[in-house]
Amino acid sequence: MNNTQPGNTFSSSSKKKNYYFPLILITSLFFFWGFIHNLDPILIKHLRSAFHLNHFQASLVDSSVFAAYFLLAIPAGMIIQKYGYKTGILVGLFFFAAGCFLFVPAANTISYPFFLGALFVLSCGLAILETAANPYITVLGEPEKATQRLNFAQSFNGLAASIAPIVGGIFILVEEPKSQEELAGLDQAAKLAYIHAETSLVKGPYIILGVIILLVMFLFLLVKLPEVTESKEKSTKNFFQVLGVKNVGWGVLAQFFYIGAQIYVFSFLLVFAEDAINMKGQEAKYYAGVAGLLFMIGRFAGTFFMRYISPQKLLSIYSVISIILSIWVIAGSGISTLYALVALTFFMSIMFPTIFALGIEGAGAETKPASSLLIMSIVGGAIIPPIASKITDISGNIHFSYAVPLVCFIIVFLFSLRFRNKKISS
Repeated sequence: MNNTQPGNTFSSSSKKKNYYFPLILITSLFFFWGFIHNLDPILIKHLRSAFHLNHFQASLVDSSVFAAYFLLAIPAGMIIQKYGYKTGILVGLFFFAAGCFLFVPAANTISYPFFLGALFVLSCGLAILETAANPYITVLGEPEKATQRLNFAQSFNGLAASIAPIVGGIFILVEEPKSQEELAGLDQAAKLAYIHAETSLVKGPYIILGVIILLVMFLFLLVKLPEVTESKEKSTKNFFQVLGVKNVGWGVLAQFFYIGAQIYVFSFLLVFAEDAINMKGQEAKYYAGVAGLLFMIGRFAGTFFMRYISPQKLLSIYSVISIILSIWVIAGSGISTLYALVALTFFMSIMFPTIFALGIEGAGAETKPASSLLIMSIVGGAIIPPIASKITDISGNIHFSYAVPLVCFIIVFLFSLRFRNKKISS
């Protein structure tokens, strides 16, 4: 096999035709974690209104989600290293479902910290799933097409991104929340009843999703996944020494900043629409849906373009366009800035899988720990949004906060330049 995943090979009894159903099953995971992540913008707007949070407090939703990636990526890698990809996937699905069901007591107790805790448990499952599924799908087929395959699977993450805001908006953003003035006119009992009614709206979607995830977990229990046999070459490095291997350190840095930018752009899109142009949530949810649709189209288009343009060159082009659009969001005004923010999602689409695939390029026996570190770098989603949100709270202008994603896309562009003189298979 080539250096996309040289540390792993399928047993000789495996046939190419046997990859199709496992590919479908693994690809479904990309859809599910994409769906749950893209409910977060709806959740942030809803909980911000219900609990009357400032921008920084609302951004703790993202911190709870992505702190789990930082804390679980290395344990997830160890689980996969010792027990295999299938066990890692099953453990991840268990935590995913458990976190969904924890939304019920969170809503019943009317506790914002409880919601954050439920999100953390759920995201522990997502961290394990992503640590397993991203590298696993790179070895399910021809190695020279690993980057294309990963982009294709990530396209279903984009499909979920286009559906989740609409579904979440219908079931969670049922009506516009009461204003501060309206709440001030309610007595304590009426205010608590209102907050309880608002928080209870989230229970249904998360219960349904939890049940679906349990069914997927049962399906994985029944299905035999292709075996991955480790090569005789064994890792002699600990997780942090792996940062010095080939492209891993640069990949971790680029992924940290990219994920931070992506999460802020998506999570605060509805908040931006409200703050910048006074757009109501019931209308803004459709812009969030279009953003998700463009993200999905960008993934499929990127997979197609990589037949003719190297992944690293496409990453350079997309990052430059993202820089230009970010500048317009900062310096522009009116609805055109929302259009620029929505358009930005198309050009972000290929960044995660391409950075991931380039980051583990040539990692050899260190591929699994390198994958864990790249998933661990998703903690950028816990750190970057609060920084950007704090800028909004301090300045009183949400446009200024997009200087943070601007810096992130510049770093992604610098990462892409590292490969400009290298011929790397797509």
